Amino acid sequence: MSHISPDPEPERSSGLEPGGGVPPGETPPAESSMPEAGPRETHNPPKGWAKAPMAVIIVLVVLIAAFFLAYALVLIL
Repeated sequence: MSHISPDPEPERSSGLEPGGGVPPGETPPAESSMPEAGPRETHNPPKGWAKAPMAVIIVLVVLIAAFFLAYALVLIL
């Protein structure tokens, strides 16, 4: 795999001062597309949430909904 430099080439980029600076009023060169951008991802789990945390969240949601339903029934009666 070859490495592509994200830096512009000074001899092919207009408007760059020596050292790579951009003078006032000049638009800097655009960023090119880099196929190797970003870190290599070695740990990518294929599934979403684990079963235990999802079950805990569902139980809490059901308990809270049951509480508010019971509270509404008490206020009506």
